[in-house]
Amino acid sequence: MGILIGLVVTLGCVLGGFMAMGGHVEVLIQPWEAVIIIGAALGAFLVANPMKVVKDTGKAMLEAFKQAVPKEKDYLETLGVLHSLMRELRTKSRSEVEAHIDNPEESAIFQAFPLVLKRHDLTHFICDYCRLIIIGNARPHEIEALMDEEIQTIRADSLKPYHAMNAVGDGFPAIGIIAAVLGVVKAMGALDQSPEILGGLIGAALVGTFLGIFMSYCIVGPIATKIKVVREKNNRLYIIVKQTLLAYMNGSLPQVAIEFGRKTISSYDRPSIDAVEQSTMNTGGGEVAKKAA
Repeated sequence: MGILIGLVVTLGCVLGGFMAMGGHVEVLIQPWEAVIIIGAALGAFLVANPMKVVKDTGKAMLEAFKQAVPKEKDYLETLGVLHSLMRELRTKSRSEVEAHIDNPEESAIFQAFPLVLKRHDLTHFICDYCRLIIIGNARPHEIEALMDEEIQTIRADSLKPYHAMNAVGDGFPAIGIIAAVLGVVKAMGALDQSPEILGGLIGAALVGTFLGIFMSYCIVGPIATKIKVVREKNNRLYIIVKQTLLAYMNGSLPQVAIEFGRKTISSYDRPSIDAVEQSTMNTGGGEVAKKAA
């Protein structure tokens, strides 16, 4: 919704200001200039990026338009599943805990936290490091180094659509100049025409420069930045898991360990300690026990 409102405001101000200066909006309607600019940008985008990145860019744009970032319930469920797993690690045998992490889809713990289970990559991340904790030979600093490496890889992969869109946005002004040059070439072929016709052709050519700059700085660039913001917020869930499990490995009780994770959440989105306590008591205790039974 924010993107749509921003685009409406941008278009309204640009076109409204142009009309207020006495300009005629119909002059800006140059469909073939748009075909040249958008088509060249799309072609360059397909040349520069593998199909996986192309598809992920479409997914990332949809996430950006939907503002698909973790909400308070996502954070509470992430902390809740970690709390439940840490309690299991402290009180249950290795085989009982392995049953949860080897098959999370069938686990009573993970089923109690459907928002976490929906994020398959996050679920696998949690299970992988709980498995390493069970093994018992890895030291906390070794696990931390491994987590940092994986989180860095996850971040790099998740931001590929941002970099791809940013590169296209940076190229739009130059592509607009290409369209303008082609328009000038066309105008040069009409030098024997009246000044009115020649002026219209030159004006149409300059629209290409306008469209290229407008697409770069008012549409593609801001959407790319929005993609980065959304993806970074989703990546924050991995940091929560990392800090919580490391605190547990260093000897903290589950109730204390999840506080380490909670503190990594932005102050704008961070659930209160009372909300976390209430959530872990309600879902981490009774409901999980009922499902396990």
